[in-house]
Amino acid sequence: MIKHIVLFKLAPSLREAEKQARFLEIKNQLEALIPVIPELKKMTVGININPSETWDFSLEAIVENKHDLGVYASHPAHQAVLNNQIKPFLSERACVDYEF
Repeated sequence: MIKHIVLFKLAPSLREAEKQARFLEIKNQLEALIPVIPELKKMTVGININPSETWDFSLEAIVENKHDLGVYASHPAHQAVLNNQIKPFLSERACVDYEF
């Protein structure tokens, strides 16, 4: 199994109300991918509640293997969320993938 962990920081130009609305939209759309992408075993999106930390939200996804990670990453539904909901507002991103 592979755990795919991504941390996101949204553009500092977004007002707090805009960030909160964006977080909820991203969370809902990412978690809605579970029944759409069979290779995706689990996904959790968490909104950071600690204002002294750098990252705004995180994504944890679990897939069976590297091939399935690639299928998930390139899936059109995932790409749509990424390109329409995340990238236009993204400031920074960090990622770790590990086997467990």
